Amino acid sequence: QVQLVESGGGLVQPGGSLRLSCAASGSIFTIYTMGWYRQAPGKQRELVAQITSGGSTNYADSVKGRFAISRDNAKNTVNLQMNSLKPEDTAVYYCNADASTLLSDNTAQRKAYWGQGTQVTVSS
Repeated sequence: QVQLVESGGGLVQPGGSLRLSCAASGSIFTIYTMGWYRQAPGKQRELVAQITSGGSTNYADSVKGRFAISRDNAKNTVNLQMNSLKPEDTAVYYCNADASTLLSDNTAQRKAYWGQGTQVTVSS
């Protein structure tokens, strides 16, 4: 199993910045893509940004130019730097990892893992 622990959420004024961090731990064999999703009240969970093990990134149109995702493969961590925050960025942000673990029979199991979520509130 893989555990994802997020940190860095909070309350910020419009135009401000926050940095989210996520650390993966457990019986990790390989982590492929890591990313951040968010879910606002009454809305579906949506992709914010993702990054492959090779460093390729993908962003939601709504955050392009304002958010930056980065990753440390050696530490199994992913960060999301959020600048120029807007009230519509308010949501619970979830860390996601597409990872494989080694089972007791030495086979690999690949699945998606989720963190517990961290609240980001943008309000004056």
